[in-house]
Amino acid sequence: MTWNEFVPAQVFWTSGENRGLMVSVWWNVVLLVLSVAALPFDHRRILGLNPWIKPIKFELSVILFLLTMAVLLSALGRTGEWVKLRAFVGWGIGVAMIAENSIIAMQSLRGVRSHMNFSTLFDGVSFGIMGGFILLNTVLVAVVLGLYFIGDAELPVALLWGIRLGLLVLLAGSVEGSMMVTHGSHTVGIADGGPGLPFLNWSTTHGDLRVAHFFALHALQIFTLIGLWLSGTAMRAGLQTGLVFLFALVYSAAVWALFAQAMAGRSVALR
Repeated sequence: MTWNEFVPAQVFWTSGENRGLMVSVWWNVVLLVLSVAALPFDHRRILGLNPWIKPIKFELSVILFLLTMAVLLSALGRTGEWVKLRAFVGWGIGVAMIAENSIIAMQSLRGVRSHMNFSTLFDGVSFGIMGGFILLNTVLVAVVLGLYFIGDAELPVALLWGIRLGLLVLLAGSVEGSMMVTHGSHTVGIADGGPGLPFLNWSTTHGDLRVAHFFALHALQIFTLIGLWLSGTAMRAGLQTGLVFLFALVYSAAVWALFAQAMAGRSVALR
């Protein structure tokens, strides 16, 4: 299967079943433009960083996630199955990502932390609302995974398993993300706000749970592309699928190692 066959141009139209996702994409594009525009003019600091670094990271990541989900929901509907459910899932994910990044941008505008911030009632409620929408998003992603097991996506088997395994690892990353809330910080062994990698801000001195979280969340795009590439080769379908599973196993083991390293309080940065 080629890229154009997998991702037809109409996937990204703002009409049809993907409308909710594409509305959210454009909302986040606007937030991204505003965040980038504010960056050089805001000299405040939140945990040592410019307040707009975090919104920019989340907006970029969410835009990629939304576009990916638009592709996957469209591919799932090649046979016309689950039309209303897919539209509901698209709107649910879209609204969740609008709420999540809008609150992050709002808190940056206020000059306060968006995550794990219970300094005031308003901050605590804002974080709670974000958590509720992330839970909704996680449930809807699980619904998409379920549809990819019971539906007829009419995709090459290697690509199909790349999507399924990518969704599984993404869900595992969402669970791992909840551990940051339980832990009360992103870093292990030191309070948030210490030395970090440029832009990403992953701790260069102690363990950082965001590293494994990042790679788990974006496994979906990587696994899907691997499956798409393998499905276009001359290899036997069974071998293509086996290689997808092998790649997923190695990748997941690496993510687990990053998580274990962070929990042990060791930085991912080479020192």
